[in-house]
Amino acid sequence: MNQRTGLRESKKERTRETISATASRLFLDKGFDQVSITEIAEAAEVSRRTLFAYFPTKEDLVLHRFADHESEAARIVRARAAGQPPLDALREALLDALARRAPHTGLNDTPEIVAFLRMVFGTESLAARLTRYTARGIEALAGALRETGIDPLVARLVAAQVIVVQQELAVMNHAPLADGASADDRYPEAVRAARQAFDLLEDGLGAQLKPA
Repeated sequence: MNQRTGLRESKKERTRETISATASRLFLDKGFDQVSITEIAEAAEVSRRTLFAYFPTKEDLVLHRFADHESEAARIVRARAAGQPPLDALREALLDALARRAPHTGLNDTPEIVAFLRMVFGTESLAARLTRYTARGIEALAGALRETGIDPLVARLVAAQVIVVQQELAVMNHAPLADGASADDRYPEAVRAARQAFDLLEDGLGAQLKPA
């Protein structure tokens, strides 16, 4: 990459971050449905055309943050230690994320994060759009599982259950925080729920997670 290309890419990233930060601020201040694309573009000092070049839909202005995690489960499976079962690797990664209070686990009581997740889970169009990211996460994880030699149908069904379980755990963690509880208060129950969820997955799926 030459210097000119590097500068161009850096400028694009700054523009993307400016639009995203501006949209998030307006959405949290006024509510997702009360803010127009035109208002965001004007506040970010870009044209509507430029905004849509970075974010094709209004929902993408919010949910692009989830794109960073849609292939995370697949990466964990591919990077696991030799001989480690996929579910064990995913369980360990989730417990580590809970300990770090990673936002995608729902166990983060930073006011901005709580407000952001409240908006996502409480806005119908955002919740519906989130299913697209869920589907891509399932496809990515299924692909990683197929690479281990697992039957394609089993890989797909396992991936769907794992991704949905992780999402439901995040919703469960967020709910008490949205009502004022602290992440530290919720943490023991979050760990217990995560362990129990993966125990259930292992009991039901463990025998299937063997190469065909």
